[in-house]
Amino acid sequence: MVWAYAYRIEPPLPKSRLDTIRALLDQEHMVARMEARAWAGRLVPERRATRILIVSDSPDQARWVNHTLAGELQRLQATFSCTGSVEIPAES
Repeated sequence: MVWAYAYRIEPPLPKSRLDTIRALLDQEHMVARMEARAWAGRLVPERRATRILIVSDSPDQARWVNHTLAGELQRLQATFSCTGSVEIPAES
């Protein structure tokens, strides 16, 4: 089973201010691979907002990466929200 959720940052942050977020996503992806878990995060810059899309093998949003991500967004003084996890049906 795979789950997806997203952070929305409004207004969007400049690319230069997202370096720490990008590094955090890369680090968690590497850790997940080492632990044989499914996890991927991607920054999606848009005109009115920046989104961080997460796909994971768990709906749990209380992981270390989520707390660290929220803390970094607060440090950047970014206004953000996060959706609930949604199950992505497996392909037949």
